Amino acid sequence: MNSTTSPELTQFAEDVLAGLSASPKHLSSRYFYDDEGSRLFMEIMKLPEYYPTRAELRIFEDQKDGILKAFSDGAEGIDLIELGAGDGAKTAVLIEHILAKGLDFTYSPIDISQEANAALEARFREKFPSLEIRPHTGDYFQVLDSLRSQNGRRKVLMFLGSNIGNFLREKAVDFFRSLRQVMNPNDRLFIGFDMQKDPRVIVAAYDDPQGVTAAFNLNLLTRINRELGGDFDLSKFSHYAQYRPVECAARSFLISREKQTVHIKALSRSFEFDQWEAIFMEISQKYTHAMLEELSSDSGFAIEDEFLNETDFYIDSLWRPV
Repeated sequence: MNSTTSPELTQFAEDVLAGLSASPKHLSSRYFYDDEGSRLFMEIMKLPEYYPTRAELRIFEDQKDGILKAFSDGAEGIDLIELGAGDGAKTAVLIEHILAKGLDFTYSPIDISQEANAALEARFREKFPSLEIRPHTGDYFQVLDSLRSQNGRRKVLMFLGSNIGNFLREKAVDFFRSLRQVMNPNDRLFIGFDMQKDPRVIVAAYDDPQGVTAAFNLNLLTRINRELGGDFDLSKFSHYAQYRPVECAARSFLISREKQTVHIKALSRSFEFDQWEAIFMEISQKYTHAMLEELSSDSGFAIEDEFLNETDFYIDSLWRPV
């Protein structure tokens, strides 16, 4: 690999090399969200089959009083910090309510996509002229570490949209423990969890007939082509989704439609694919209440409050460091 390659690109290259050299092959979903990936995910959130966005929005609309009370209880003001804010549609409901209540607060979205951050900032500045918004582009933990000692106010970290479901359990615990390290005792963590439900509803959410989820997965191959000099032919791969009820996990794959060889210039490597060979792309973990209790405890947190959408079996859970 070229020594002039940026550290992030080098990590991308190393992860692609490790994933495509493994058996079975896999790619990391952390690289889905370049500018085009972020745009496609915003499309996914609007699909009729993709229920998590609507389920969480309903929680914010119906329970905003309780959420705000839980956020601000015992605090004179709060810094609302959102990890991967996307289009901010759900957060806008909460921000509008906080502004109406006159609570002293700031809003800091953190995203790895500069384009997504810029679009969100422009939208919110127009919608909420009085909002104190401080967007940050970069790695979650580096940004949070820089914000930790900014002031003594309570920081409420929000990780919405059931994005934590994209982590295998061990990685989820590592992620939460890392967040715990950059939080003060009075801070809080607010996380969206998609709960166990009818498997047919779950499968439909990750295999929409419009093909947007397929395009979202295939975009990672486009990114490899663009940034690492790959020659993936996207027409030779198809998207496949499944749900395993025993594991409470939906999984997404890209399937090689024929026997083929893919070259990646930055890696100075070629990779062989058999016909119908799979690349594991993403997990979307679903949860039970017992799983949430165990996950919070193992990560150094205690569940302080929960806000449930009983129709769609979705929970926004508020955790405090212990």
